[in-house]
Amino acid sequence: MKKPLLFLASIFLTFTLCRATVWQVGPSQAYTLPSQVSTLVQNGDTVNIDAGNYQSDVCRWTASNLLLRGIGGYAHLESNGLSWGDKAIWVIQGNNVTVEWIEFSECTSTSQNGAGIRGEGLNLTVRNCYFHNNENGILIGAYSPCKYVIEYSEFAYNGFGDGYSHNLYIGNIDTLIFRYNYSHHCNIGQELKSRAKVNYILYNRFSNESSGNASREIDLPNGGMAIVMGNIIQQGVNGTNSNLVGYGMEGLSNPAPHNLYLINNTLVNEKTVGSFVAVNSGTNLYKGYNNIFAGGGSLLSGAPQTLDTSGNKYYSLIGSAGFVNSGAYDYRLLSGSTAINAGVAAGSASNGYSLTPVYEYVHPAGRIIRGLISTIDAGAHEFGLSTGEQSFAEDEIVFFKDGQHLVIMAGEQINHVSIYALSGAMAYRSAYPSLIPLTGLRSGIYIVYLELESGRKLSRKIFL
Repeated sequence: MKKPLLFLASIFLTFTLCRATVWQVGPSQAYTLPSQVSTLVQNGDTVNIDAGNYQSDVCRWTASNLLLRGIGGYAHLESNGLSWGDKAIWVIQGNNVTVEWIEFSECTSTSQNGAGIRGEGLNLTVRNCYFHNNENGILIGAYSPCKYVIEYSEFAYNGFGDGYSHNLYIGNIDTLIFRYNYSHHCNIGQELKSRAKVNYILYNRFSNESSGNASREIDLPNGGMAIVMGNIIQQGVNGTNSNLVGYGMEGLSNPAPHNLYLINNTLVNEKTVGSFVAVNSGTNLYKGYNNIFAGGGSLLSGAPQTLDTSGNKYYSLIGSAGFVNSGAYDYRLLSGSTAINAGVAAGSASNGYSLTPVYEYVHPAGRIIRGLISTIDAGAHEFGLSTGEQSFAEDEIVFFKDGQHLVIMAGEQINHVSIYALSGAMAYRSAYPSLIPLTGLRSGIYIVYLELESGRKLSRKIFL
C-alpha cells in the first residue's frame, strides 16, 4: 500500500501547488488595498502590490508560505497611527512568509510598541524593506522552532522614546540571521535588540551618526551563540548608552554555550567615555579578532571566563585610524593605515561556522564580495580590493553562485528575471529578484532573460 499512498500524496501536493494564486493589488487593480486580500489568500499564494502609497491600511496575514511583495518600487503602508489588533501594520501569523519591497511607517498602539511587522508565525524572511517612524520597526515574540532572516533592509527613527521600543526587537526565537542591513537613528532604544538563542549579525551598518540618540547599537541581552562579523558599528556623541555592543546584560538565560564572536568589525565611538563591548561576567567565551576600535572608551567591560583576542587595532583618536572619510562614515582604509595586513586567521566558531569574512557592507543596505590576497586587514573593509561600489559596463551582467543561490548583479536594478532550459521549459520566474534559489535547477545550460529598470531587455546563457 505504500506506493499508492505515495502516489496519492504526490497528486495532492501537485494539486495544491497548482492552485496557488497570484493576487494583484494597486490603485488600478480590482483590489486596491492589501487588507482586501489578506483574508482571501491561501497557503502558497503570492500578493503583488503595486508601488505607491497606501494610507491607513493595516491587516493580519494568517496563511502560510506566502510571498508578499511590492512591484515597481516600495509599496508604502503609511498607517497614520493605526495598527491591526493594536499591534502592527502587518501582523503575520502564518509560517514561512516572505516580505519584499514594502515600506512600513507611522504605526502606533496604546501599549506604545506599534510595529511595522509583528511576527507571530514561524520562519519569516524580510528582504529589501524599509521601516521608519514606527514605535517598533519589527517586533517578534518567543516562538520555536523558528528562524528569522532579515536582509537588505533599512530601519530608521523607530522607537516610542521610552527605551523599551527599538528599531528591531527580536524575542526568544531559535535563530536570527541579520545581514546587509542599515539600522540607524533609533529613538532612545537599541538599533538591534535580539533575545534569539543563536544570532548571526553579518555585514551591516549600525549608526547613530551626528544627531542620533539611540542606546546600544547591538544588544544581545540573554547571551547564547552570537557571531558578529563584518559590521560597521558607530556611536555618535548623543548616544544614550555607555557602550556600543552589549551581551548578556539582562542575564545569560539562553541555552549555553554563551559565546560571543566579534570578528572583523569597525567600531567607532565618538563619545569620550564608555566601552566598546560590555559582556556578562558569566560569558563562556569572548573571542575578538581583527576588529578596529576607534575613539574614546575602554575596549571591554566585564570579565568573560575565556578571553581570546588577536589582530585588533585600537586608535584613541578616530583620525589616526586611516579612514577614507570618518566625517561621512566612510571607514574604508587609506593606503597608510596600520590596520592593513594587521589581521590573523580567526578559525571557526564552536558550531563550525567560518570566522573568515567573505563580504563587506555596501551603503545603503547592500554587500560586495570581500577581496583577499594574503593577510587579512583589521576592520570591516579590505584595503584596495573592495571599493564599496560595483561598477559595470552598460550591458555587463555578473552571475555567481552564493551557497544555494544564484546571484545576478548589474549596473541598474533588475525588475524581472526569467530562466529557461534549452528545451524551452520555464525553470524560474520572479519580479525584483535578489537571490534565486538553486533548488530545482539541475546542472546544465540555461537562458536567462532580464528586464532592467531602464526598460532594457537582455539575455545571457549560463551554465550551472
